[in-house]
Amino acid sequence: MATNLAIDDGLIDEARRVGRHATKKEAVTVALQEYVARHKQLAILDLFGTVDFDPAFDVRCKRGLDRVEAAR
Repeated sequence: MATNLAIDDGLIDEARRVGRHATKKEAVTVALQEYVARHKQLAILDLFGTVDFDPAFDVRCKRGLDRVEAAR
């Protein structure tokens, strides 16, 4: 999809230079990917404290069971 954007030339040139991107399109694509990833990470932080933790849960025991079941 072709899109025309008015982006500050100095900013896009700096982004290309520091990111070592060959084209403006590559710089913008990487910037958008990083923007989306960052906001997904921030959304995960919103979940902090909402998941119940079971102190009696033994992850080592579960790992062993997975191996035993996989070997069958």
